[in-house]
Amino acid sequence: MSRFFLDTEFIEDGTTIDLLSIALVHDSGQSLYLVSSEVDFCEAGAWVKTNVLPSIMDGANGMHTRAEIKDNILSFVDKHRSGEKPKFWGYYADYDWVAFCQLFGKMIDLPKGWPMYCRDLKQLCDELGNPRLPKNEAHHALADARWIKAQYDHLMEVQYMHMTRNADLTV
Repeated sequence: MSRFFLDTEFIEDGTTIDLLSIALVHDSGQSLYLVSSEVDFCEAGAWVKTNVLPSIMDGANGMHTRAEIKDNILSFVDKHRSGEKPKFWGYYADYDWVAFCQLFGKMIDLPKGWPMYCRDLKQLCDELGNPRLPKNEAHHALADARWIKAQYDHLMEVQYMHMTRNADLTV
């Protein structure tokens, strides 16, 4: 499979989104977690300072420029995509997707064959009748991306059970 579960932490002021950290988790469970060296941490608001910054370096292998982050993402996705077009999943992922795309320049600068959209776990929940998901309060891109993958896997089981149950009723 070529599914990648994406999360970011960022600073935003209503006009800009400035990437703090990014994580991708592949279907296999392998992950990539990177922290930006090109962000002004002093610009973070009180919520980010309290909930994100204290653990941002947990699991990080140093800090990286945006160009290095982009190159690491390209390598990670190419290594795991098995020739298939990648599918990216997030949770309430609109800002995450903007921060992700900006690593490549404009959205149209994404690598050839990559989608210009991120699939959203919340939208999948809505389509499945909005099943309750366990609360996630990590506010750490890697922990959050792992949570997104786990919830996606759970929702696929829910969807399968629902389809199987409906198929049994039509026989």
